Amino acid sequence: MKRRGWNPATWVSLVPNGLGQVKPNHYWEIVRTIWENRDNLGTAWRILHKGVCDGCALGTTGLRDFTMKGVHLCTVRLNLLRLNTMPPLDIRRLADVASLQLLNGRELRALGRLPYPLIRRRGEAGFRRITWDAALNEIAARIRTVDPHQIAFYLTSRGITNETYYVAQKVARFLGTNNVDNAARLCHAPSTTAMKQTLGVAASTCSYRDWIGTDVLVFIGSDAPNNQPVTTKYLYYAKQHGTRIVVINPYREPGLERYWVPSVFESALFGTRLADRFFQIQTGGDIAFLNGTLKHLIERGWLDRAFIDAHTRDFDEVQAALETQAWTELEQASGATRAEMLAFAELLAHAKSAVFVWSMGITQHEYGVENVKAIINVALARGFIGREYCGVMPIRGHSGVQGGGEMGCTATTFPGGKPVNAEHARWLSEQWGFAVPDWKGLSCGEMIDAAYDGQLEIFYAVGGNFLDTMPDPAYIRTALSRPALRVHQDIVLSSQMLVDPADTVILLPAATRYEQRDGGSETSTEREIIFSPYITPPPAEARSEWEILMHVAERTYPGRSRLIRFVDGQQIRDEIARIVPEYDGIQHLRKAGDHVQWGGRILCRGGVFATRDGRAQFTPLTPPDTNLPPGMFVLKTRRGKQFNSLIHDERDPLNGAHRDDVLINPDDAARLGVREGEWVVLRSAVGELRARIKFAPLKPGNVQVHWPEGNVLIDARRRDPGSGVPAYKAIVSIHPVEVPVTVE
Repeated sequence: MKRRGWNPATWVSLVPNGLGQVKPNHYWEIVRTIWENRDNLGTAWRILHKGVCDGCALGTTGLRDFTMKGVHLCTVRLNLLRLNTMPPLDIRRLADVASLQLLNGRELRALGRLPYPLIRRRGEAGFRRITWDAALNEIAARIRTVDPHQIAFYLTSRGITNETYYVAQKVARFLGTNNVDNAARLCHAPSTTAMKQTLGVAASTCSYRDWIGTDVLVFIGSDAPNNQPVTTKYLYYAKQHGTRIVVINPYREPGLERYWVPSVFESALFGTRLADRFFQIQTGGDIAFLNGTLKHLIERGWLDRAFIDAHTRDFDEVQAALETQAWTELEQASGATRAEMLAFAELLAHAKSAVFVWSMGITQHEYGVENVKAIINVALARGFIGREYCGVMPIRGHSGVQGGGEMGCTATTFPGGKPVNAEHARWLSEQWGFAVPDWKGLSCGEMIDAAYDGQLEIFYAVGGNFLDTMPDPAYIRTALSRPALRVHQDIVLSSQMLVDPADTVILLPAATRYEQRDGGSETSTEREIIFSPYITPPPAEARSEWEILMHVAERTYPGRSRLIRFVDGQQIRDEIARIVPEYDGIQHLRKAGDHVQWGGRILCRGGVFATRDGRAQFTPLTPPDTNLPPGMFVLKTRRGKQFNSLIHDERDPLNGAHRDDVLINPDDAARLGVREGEWVVLRSAVGELRARIKFAPLKPGNVQVHWPEGNVLIDARRRDPGSGVPAYKAIVSIHPVEVPVTVE
């Protein structure tokens, strides 16, 4: 039955606003944000009122979105606001980096915005100010003398606009290299790869509005209340409309169990119970669980045979593969029972519609591509793609990531997702007027490997901090120390800038999206291309990011500079519309509130897929072995009170965990002989980490620690071969600490 009024059955507690509960204090966050930005409140308000959020890829224009009425504002956006309003740092602090190397990321950011170009040579204690001309000339001179195979560009997802991504990849190719990549390689690259191969599209096939009214909404390896908090409002209204919310995860995430949505009076007062059913599986057990679900659907005749026959291929191969997989094997590999798989299959069988949402818990494995294909297999089997209130959605955690890949800012694809090959390189060469390389470039992990092996001469990073975002920081530090030239284009200081140079390090001060000349655009998870207007001038000598990259290319080859020059942002958007047909309409976005959704609300509508024959591809999959050696645990990293690697607090308000806690099942802790609050050492094949025991409703045999702290335990070269995403997990042993640990 559809509900539209208050629903006491979903209430968490009669205690107002969850007083006494472990939960975010949204109203205090608003007060704290006002205090932090008290020296620049006018700019802060204009950013919130007119800008497009630079946090997750939910996609808001000002304080509104495209799904429902009402104000949409979350703690992630509030926490990021200070990055856009803070004053410039005192560059005298950079004269000697020894003291700065003792600071953490939050302390470095708090010093202020980068105001001027700065340079540091080998043997020098710190950085000194130089002019833009000197910086650009130095970079250009180095590039001209280096083999393009030894140059690499990396762009983070830090509020970067489509315009910057497009110019960056064009600049890389103008300079003769396909070594250009973006932050999607660390998160949803498996989703892009799997969806392109099976569906012909590499983006969410539905929209957020399809959550509200679908029969079943499935979250797999995703903690949306932590990473995309505003989505809890959608979940509240979905519950009011009768949607059943199902979670498949090793950990019963508290934010998915219950949440107090601050902008909904009923929920803010009494809280909302979100998940109707949790299926707790083993870390890495997704394929086995979904294979078991599909096996039940087949055996009980719960398939949409008409859809399968008319719109898909290779289902028979999947059915044959499942017949060879015994239930005992699927139970062992998944960590779930045959009955639990049946319960999930029955939920889907009785549903007329379903939306599947996943995130890093699915993708950040050495079999991330296969994980995504397992979800797609189940969705196709029930015909849950290509119509309203149905679809598959890799929910994006960062506002620039979706557009980064579609702009061609990857080592393996050109704009529009065209694979890097001779045919597409030839076509782009004709469009751009210069020779475009046709060889496959280095993904970001391969860039690090090349740097470590001494095969990378120039590393140009637009934002990001590999010391925090990549596994094995010691390996990363060594790799960063080896290129002759490192260029860091960013808005604030990060620890990777302070790694001693092999020869030269240059810092270039960048503008944020709200300071970008002529404004810019982002693409949300649901494919909304949204215009964010120019709001405020950048501090000191900071420049728009696309202009910096363009100026580097112009200085490198001034005789051909006309081929890479853009007069303004509008000219970039005009070219994007011409080169990337799906983005036709971006050229008409000029003011706050302007937006266009490429592909419309639903992709693959009517079961027509963007593959060669118009059919979706089923994939036979074999579950990975999840057997653990005796006494060992499988460890996965998780986020806390943070955005990407930007840590905002030492305690996660959703579960009360501190940054140095290890989440563990109480029964596992009892077997180890340790109590809550006691210190232990976690050891993997590559490192060790001191952590404090915190009990959590985790599947036995699994533990979780915060990212990036837990990266010391992760093997840097362990990646998904199909997409290059690092496998942010490890097999660890846990050892009690006899001597108390002192934390300063």
